[in-house]
Amino acid sequence: MTIAPMSSMNILSNDAVMRELINVHDTPRIGKTPIFTSLVRAVISQQLSEAAASTIFKRLKGLADIIPTVLIELDIEAYRSCGFSNAKASYVKSISQATLDGYLDNIDHLPDDEVIKTLTKLKGVGRWTAEMILIFALGREDIWPCDDAGLIRSAKSLYGIQHLDEFMSIGDRFKPFRSHAAWYLWCHLDTR
Repeated sequence: MTIAPMSSMNILSNDAVMRELINVHDTPRIGKTPIFTSLVRAVISQQLSEAAASTIFKRLKGLADIIPTVLIELDIEAYRSCGFSNAKASYVKSISQATLDGYLDNIDHLPDDEVIKTLTKLKGVGRWTAEMILIFALGREDIWPCDDAGLIRSAKSLYGIQHLDEFMSIGDRFKPFRSHAAWYLWCHLDTR
């Protein structure tokens, strides 16, 4: 007899806090964004609030198509007019060139750790950015970004945790759907 695997909502709903979040927030949007767009968005988001990152991304979209052939041609001043730092503008240009060179081809077939290793070789892409790509572009369902300050802040608020090991333990509750749990914790932050 084969037992059907539990869905993400069944596993998450076993936790009272997560059950409440599921009742008030939309279903997770995981794996819905193209890799290049996700990389640009993640670079913008580094060290910024969601509101600030969204504003900058919208300005960029209003200025140019979010495709490597266009973004590589934008000058730094155009990026700056959207709210980019010089460094982030340079990262997006570098990622655009890597994409045009085929560096990201077939990345979606790699295991999580190989995706992280590959992406973190790009200028301006660290582990957090690579984890955002795993979740939002590649649709990997079991990513728990342990360096995400907002996620930790949300977990502290909802679960009363004080230490990183407690944060990691909370994540263990939601395996193999930690990306979904992270989504709901981010939603909680965005509505506060």
